[in-house]
Amino acid sequence: MDTHLRGWLLHRKPTTGLSSESYERNRLVAVGRAVGIELKIVTPEQIDLVVTGTDRKSVLLKSKVVDLPDFIIPRMGSETTYFALAVIRHLERLGVRSFNGSAAIEVVRDKLYTQQILAASDLPIAKTMLAKFPVNVRRVRQLIGFPVVVKTLSGQQGKGVSLCESEAALEDMMNLIAATDKNANIILQEFIPDSYGRDVRVMVIGGRVVAAMERRAKPGTFKSNLSRGGKGHPIELNEEMEWLAMETARLLDLDVAGIDMLFDNGHYRICEANSAPGFKGIEACTEVDIAQSILTYVSLCVGDMSAAAAAMDYHEAPSNCEEQVG
Repeated sequence: MDTHLRGWLLHRKPTTGLSSESYERNRLVAVGRAVGIELKIVTPEQIDLVVTGTDRKSVLLKSKVVDLPDFIIPRMGSETTYFALAVIRHLERLGVRSFNGSAAIEVVRDKLYTQQILAASDLPIAKTMLAKFPVNVRRVRQLIGFPVVVKTLSGQQGKGVSLCESEAALEDMMNLIAATDKNANIILQEFIPDSYGRDVRVMVIGGRVVAAMERRAKPGTFKSNLSRGGKGHPIELNEEMEWLAMETARLLDLDVAGIDMLFDNGHYRICEANSAPGFKGIEACTEVDIAQSILTYVSLCVGDMSAAAAAMDYHEAPSNCEEQVG
């Protein structure tokens, strides 16, 4: 099929601590290839920028001047560095559409700022407190209570999240953190008992919900992340859950979002939002083609109706694509 659109898939260098996202990359590349959208996999470190006004030859890829893509899809999430943001901003300034935009990515990678934005619009969230060293444990009990969830300001796949059951446990953890890095940015978050070991992940693309699943933790842990051994189960969203997910994505200006919600006695609270959500688990348990939904939305926004139509007509099983791209 002739290529209608050209895009760059921006991703971080693989690390030993987190998934390299090969599944998501392979799925997007495979669907793009099938519907006439060329996706080049690029890391920000391969790019050099030259600030020269409006010169479209100010971007070098592997030290060579290249034609700019029609769009970019950043997949670095909370691990987006300053340099990566600079690359995205530069491309945006030259007219390249980013899904998601640099401003939204910068907001969402800061979990405290995300909660502040949602709270300002009266969305239900878990009570959140910014820790400062030395931590006043008695004040934490008064304002948040125990158990308390401890999180780094940026992190994903359950990394940097712990549950402290008591004042003593929190004090020990804070002492350890202070001894290693007094400048660490830590938030303390209210523990919601009804959501112990389970939550809901909702995929919102272009302002609408396309898929949702309940995630359940493996025995003995409260982290329900699939990357930490949790299991995904299809769930039918009610109006409250659907509205909360869509409103969260709207307030944070996210084109593509993974919204995590906590159960709370028949209602729900927003836990956090993800600007580059993994979708292997949700595709497997819901059989919704997330990669197709993303590229259909991209095609519509960039204005290529033929690519959008091809994407909407694409119906290959998600499980096959990883093998195709290899």
